[in-house]
Amino acid sequence: MTDAFDTDLFAQRLSNVETSAIRELFKVLGKPGIISFGGGFPDPNSFDVAGVAQAAQQALNDHPVAALQYGATEGYEPLREQLCALMANKDAAVKPDELIVTTGSQQALDLIGKTLINPGDKVIVEGPTFLATIQCFRLYGAELITVPVDDNGVDVEALEALIAQHKPKFVYLIPTYGNPSGATLSLERRKRLLDVAVQTRTLVVEDDPYGDLYFDKAPPPSLLALSATVPGSRNWLVHASSLSKNLSPGLRIGWMVAPKPLLDKAAMCKQFSDANTSSFAQVTAAVYLSSGRLGPALQAMRAIYAKRALCMCDALQRELGDAISFVKPLGGLFVWAKLTGAHGASTDSGALAKRAIEEGVAFVPGAPFFATHPDTTALRLSFASMNEEQIEAGVRKLKKALLG
Repeated sequence: MTDAFDTDLFAQRLSNVETSAIRELFKVLGKPGIISFGGGFPDPNSFDVAGVAQAAQQALNDHPVAALQYGATEGYEPLREQLCALMANKDAAVKPDELIVTTGSQQALDLIGKTLINPGDKVIVEGPTFLATIQCFRLYGAELITVPVDDNGVDVEALEALIAQHKPKFVYLIPTYGNPSGATLSLERRKRLLDVAVQTRTLVVEDDPYGDLYFDKAPPPSLLALSATVPGSRNWLVHASSLSKNLSPGLRIGWMVAPKPLLDKAAMCKQFSDANTSSFAQVTAAVYLSSGRLGPALQAMRAIYAKRALCMCDALQRELGDAISFVKPLGGLFVWAKLTGAHGASTDSGALAKRAIEEGVAFVPGAPFFATHPDTTALRLSFASMNEEQIEAGVRKLKKALLG
């Protein structure tokens, strides 16, 4: 007889997922002196603390009931209006009743899983793709099919062939500054993708948390914006986004735009889950967005990340040379790299990660970002939360771990 918890009580679906490699990494980040290229966290120094504080106080002063009471599951109406204005600035026409507010864009992905995936359904994802998406969709029993990605984003011809072969329930993509690949889908491919969605009657989920974080020129329009130019494509498109990377992850504000039948089911499932996203966070975000402060804050953020991305790429090239290959990102938070094995160096990023921790630098090995056929030479390096001096020091530590 034992007092231990009976693990047979766990739902069978939990056997399909593992603990996130990134969450496991966090366990070592508390060690003194660790320089982290691991998490995709925004720079805390980029937060507009004064602006958010002012918005929070105004939320309590001017809208105390809305801020402190339960709210509509679909979201606080003034925030939905502000989010529509935000998307309109990027040429995407959306009405407030065409979106729901979610607790981060991660909840949007969970709601997509809950409303669409039956055990055994096939879902196509990029290889590589966002690790939490792999875990989320597998939790609901999806069989994940991988479509390759190159410097111009997902290979649409390969995707079209996979759709014809597998008849997936939907396709999940991060077209702009992908996590982890950093790749951006070209304008030509975006238009072709929407054509394919209409022709094959395949739902496409566009995850767009990084689109505002460009370094030089803005990326191509989102699939949501372009859907206005491809008749019928809006009926086959879901768009998820977030304020986590451009305002604050702590507010946990995301949103989902989808065809009405799907949106209604998602709202129903959200009601079962959390009733509504934090009313206080929603009212604060609505007040902040109406203040006009996000634009200047984003400009400052872009400048910071552009400098850090350049610093990391220069340091990698200088310190590691041809032992590593990568494409300089045009936006986002990550450098996606591969170990080449030059000079007899290791090509196993998992083994390198352990040695790197011993040297005082952390990154995420690339293999967990692949739903199938993991690439053990790949690694993801985030430049967002380290300053230039820390980036330089971290790359030198990485060199020591790789080349000795």
